[in-house]
Amino acid sequence: MAIKIYKPVTPGLRGMTGYTFEEITKTVPESSLLVIRKKHAGRNNQGRVTVRHQGGGNRRYIRLVDFKRNKLNVPAKVAAIEYDPNRTARLALLVYADGEKRYILSPVGLKVGDTVVSGPGVDIRPGNSLPISNIPVGTMIHNIELYPGRGGQLVRSAGAAAQLLAKEGDFAQIRLPSGEVRLVRQVCYATIGQVGNLDHGNIKLGKAGRKRHLGIRPTVRGTAMSPRDHPHGGGEGRQPVGMPGPKSPWGKPTRGYKTRRNKTTDKYIVRRRSAAKR
Repeated sequence: MAIKIYKPVTPGLRGMTGYTFEEITKTVPESSLLVIRKKHAGRNNQGRVTVRHQGGGNRRYIRLVDFKRNKLNVPAKVAAIEYDPNRTARLALLVYADGEKRYILSPVGLKVGDTVVSGPGVDIRPGNSLPISNIPVGTMIHNIELYPGRGGQLVRSAGAAAQLLAKEGDFAQIRLPSGEVRLVRQVCYATIGQVGNLDHGNIKLGKAGRKRHLGIRPTVRGTAMSPRDHPHGGGEGRQPVGMPGPKSPWGKPTRGYKTRRNKTTDKYIVRRRSAAKR
């Protein structure tokens, strides 16, 4: 797909880029696969802000995406490629031989009219889903399960792809897009290919309003706040942080502070993500 560059007829359009949507074949979503999405603007059941920078934005419906791919050995034809406002990837609408319809993430190279299937003995083609034990070493995969039957949890955003490096015992080594090498059980399912919409990373929003349409509210610098609101706040004029290192609004160290505490999954990480990928 291509990127559309706007002429700077207004200040906001200068440097702005957008999608051409040439790969989209259907503009109205499948009504049977839609669920209403309620807005909470970062508030919990007490009405307090528990997640900052959320609120506003365009109204969206949730598309029910099939990450499990548990309809085995039933061929499905790709009926359409659709836009999904809730994720960076595009969706492919599948119509199975028995008439059921489902959405899946659209990989690179999948076109309307193609046939995809899920199961242990299927071909190694983009969009097909099969256990990692049946996938050849070196294959690029996405939508990777961590627990059998739970559905894909890893490598689902636009342009993402992981590589199957090795198989040993019950586990396989997979290099994730971050550069991390992780062990995943071979009975887990994964989908062949790279997630589509490769140009997503090249989009420039161009103006603040476009960020607001996404439901993201402004970020205020801590140094511009009062001392009551932030450890960096207060002082006459511009002041330095005034402590050995920067802190979060709740007084925790930030910038380089280690936050990983999940020791139970340390044994599944063969190699940490590379510094070049950070």
